[in-house]
Amino acid sequence: MSEFLMVLLLAAMPAVGNFSGGLLAEWINVSEKTLNLALHFAAGIILAVVGLELMPTALEVEQPWIPIAAFMGGGFTFLLLEKAVHFIKDRFGGEGKATGSAWGIYLGVAIDLFSDGIMIGTGSTVSVSLGLLLALGQVPADIPEGFATIATFKSKGVPKKMRYLLAAGFTIPILLGATIGFWTMRNSGDLIKFSLLAFTAGILLSVAIEEILTEAHGKPDPAYASVLLTSGFSLFALLTVYLEG
Repeated sequence: MSEFLMVLLLAAMPAVGNFSGGLLAEWINVSEKTLNLALHFAAGIILAVVGLELMPTALEVEQPWIPIAAFMGGGFTFLLLEKAVHFIKDRFGGEGKATGSAWGIYLGVAIDLFSDGIMIGTGSTVSVSLGLLLALGQVPADIPEGFATIATFKSKGVPKKMRYLLAAGFTIPILLGATIGFWTMRNSGDLIKFSLLAFTAGILLSVAIEEILTEAHGKPDPAYASVLLTSGFSLFALLTVYLEG
């Protein structure tokens, strides 16, 4: 088996986890309370990915100001992406406005999966075992993200067939990220590699705060929603410490 094919198989593991979460949202009746908690949990995971995995790694270079600038660039890029989403909402009128927040969450999860692919592809250039470790670490984290995304579309009345297509579509960003991470980063210096991770982190942080948590707070907010937020963060922290350790 070629090394690149192995990378794609590793990247497929989190993609399957995400798709499984979407299927779970189809099988159970999702209440406003359940969706709120799922969004908080998913946001906690994304914040942990940024704070524990992407930025600490990106700041290991000798010129940390460059990844920091790339991180800010990710925030500006989010503004452009957000404007694009608002354009789509205005373009499609009432239906677009009703599902605009769901598309924002979908975009955020797609970016998160893209960063997962970058990490897996880049890690695999170091060793296959490291790529496997990163892939395994993402699987349980991607399940609630898939659940929250498809549950949101379900709550907006998006047709079931479209929801299945959207869930399956999550395989594209992670395989694309893994491909880029493997082919372009294998011969790149640490500065370029880590700046890309920081850029992705800037977008992810913005998405978690401005899209996912904003959507969550637009619903009935259970008193223990913050517990789910910290639980999502803690889950990824445990995976980071024990799997990478």
